[in-house]
Amino acid sequence: MTWIPLRPKLPNSEKARNYFVRTLQRLATIDDRTQVAAIRAEALQDIGSNGGHSPELRVCISVMCDLRIQGWAFKLEGASLWASPPRANATSPLLEKQRIREAHLFERNSQLRVPAVREFIRSMERRRLGPRGWTSILSLMRDGPELSSKLQGVIRSGDYLTDPETLRRYIDPYIQVVDADSRCQFTGFKLRDVWRYFRHTWVIPYYSVPGRQIWILIRDAAAENHPVIGIAALGSAVVQLTPRDKWIGWTPQSFLEKLAQNPTSRWAQWVWQSRRELLGGIYVKDFLEEDIISRSDIKNPSPKAIGKLLNEAKRARQWHTRFPKASQHKKVEQDWDAEARTYLFRAKRALAVAELLTAKVDLLQAGFKSPTKDGLAAALKTGVGRHAIEVVLRHMKAKHVGIDMLDIMVCGAIAPYNPLLGGKLVALLMTSPEVALAYERRYATSSSIIASSMAGRPILRKPQLVLLGTTSLYGVASSQYNRLKLPAEQVGGNPGAYVSYELLGHSLGYGSNHLSPTTVNEIEILLARSEGGRKVNSIFGEGVNPRLRKIRDGLSLAGLPSDKLLMHGNSRIVYGVRLASNFRSIVLGCAKRANYILPRSDPKQVTRRIADFWLRRWLSKRIEREDVLREVERHSLDYPLGHGARVVLPPCDDEEPLFSLAR
Repeated sequence: MTWIPLRPKLPNSEKARNYFVRTLQRLATIDDRTQVAAIRAEALQDIGSNGGHSPELRVCISVMCDLRIQGWAFKLEGASLWASPPRANATSPLLEKQRIREAHLFERNSQLRVPAVREFIRSMERRRLGPRGWTSILSLMRDGPELSSKLQGVIRSGDYLTDPETLRRYIDPYIQVVDADSRCQFTGFKLRDVWRYFRHTWVIPYYSVPGRQIWILIRDAAAENHPVIGIAALGSAVVQLTPRDKWIGWTPQSFLEKLAQNPTSRWAQWVWQSRRELLGGIYVKDFLEEDIISRSDIKNPSPKAIGKLLNEAKRARQWHTRFPKASQHKKVEQDWDAEARTYLFRAKRALAVAELLTAKVDLLQAGFKSPTKDGLAAALKTGVGRHAIEVVLRHMKAKHVGIDMLDIMVCGAIAPYNPLLGGKLVALLMTSPEVALAYERRYATSSSIIASSMAGRPILRKPQLVLLGTTSLYGVASSQYNRLKLPAEQVGGNPGAYVSYELLGHSLGYGSNHLSPTTVNEIEILLARSEGGRKVNSIFGEGVNPRLRKIRDGLSLAGLPSDKLLMHGNSRIVYGVRLASNFRSIVLGCAKRANYILPRSDPKQVTRRIADFWLRRWLSKRIEREDVLREVERHSLDYPLGHGARVVLPPCDDEEPLFSLAR
């Protein structure tokens, strides 16, 4: 086992330290997660009743409870305290998968105990009068016995062997994009509420995320009310993911190696033009007005001018930390000039200009005086030249990561379709041009918030979705993305081309998803009371992954080893899906027009052909297995309800059970 020393910064009180040690001793001997949660509630109440003057102690205890729930171990040796992360079960992937699943389910059930969430679930299950009579969310679940019976009839007839299209009479998938106010034509429910309800059946808790996103329902036109087969969500891609970045060629090492092997005039032009375009897209009017820099400094930057910009970036960041003014950044009618002048974006602009001017100085010093092959080769031979190119690469990555690529954040089937490998169907349909075009239409006229705030004017960046990324829920055992490959020829594309979920590697198992909302709330209080103020205020534009950075700051403030405790060890499999053959050129800004692999002239027809491919490739094989059909049949809508697509609310002591359910 790996033991991590704990040296929390508790108040100068022997009483506080003894309380923490006693709590840790109790946690070390308890395996039941419910008891751990009870210990946390008791401890936080005790500390609060004694004045609540120790936010550090509250954070430390809440974090330790989270870690214990995840299977961490603790030990005390004299005055020393130690913690050890759970070891992966290398001999049994299924047991390891179960361990991770149980930890996620505990947090998910904690969310389902929140009164507002419970009321939402109950309201969706309550009968109401819809466009076609009395209805509830159960109206959008398919009855397993009915589906199983029809599929057994197909097997007995053997029609699916000679005519695969026979299966479409019993399962007929199509894509429905969830718009802000769109409603289900059969039930009258808002599609957002339908999506949200089924999302609560997932193992991991549901939280809203910032950035661009699009929600998808996969419906079944072959059954009454077009029940939901599965759900998906695409969202802004994470900025830093090493396996993906290596595959794309975004890591500095791989990019510089590529250029060093072939320093062409084309790449020299890319470095030269990219730096100029990036600098030209930054608002500098206020810097010029205040004599922080001059026009001549931009043309011929000096160390003095760059130093003034860096000092201004530091000063503006400090003012933003003290006076974040979150409401100012959430105006519906955005004044981009005023937004650019806020302390947050003033700091970001000053730093970006300083970095790009430094890159210019370094490139010139390295011999890169014109965009030629020889100039690029000379720059690549020096440390300052290579670093300057890294700066350009980093800024270009930031420009394209949120526009031309998305992450599949949610993807899967619900009962009774999941035993039929409906998850693979949903994953395949995410590659349909119908999804990409829906995303591009939604954001075609939307100003890029970060770019517009940096430029002081509305910036419209044409979305061109060329790449999808995703990760498995578990780093072990099989995944619904394994061996998922769609020949383009099957849907009207060119022979020999295909889209597939390419396995790129494994994530590091680093993050904050093992820490609970309770802990995050305690960290918020600790940061608010700190002398330096909160560096992270959940304002869009402050930086990537505000939750993670906020937690890291809070753990450090409490004296806990943040990098060690955030290494939860639940590594995931990383996948990439190329939608355009020249996706690398698009995301590096080398090409303007994408060469899409699947045809876009008739996106709904492509969706239909993708579904047909799934019917032939996977469904036709699954229905031949009796155990699969028995599993489908188990999800019945008859009373007593045992359908797997229904959200099962964990018990609460102060609530009565809900009996009035209707299909």
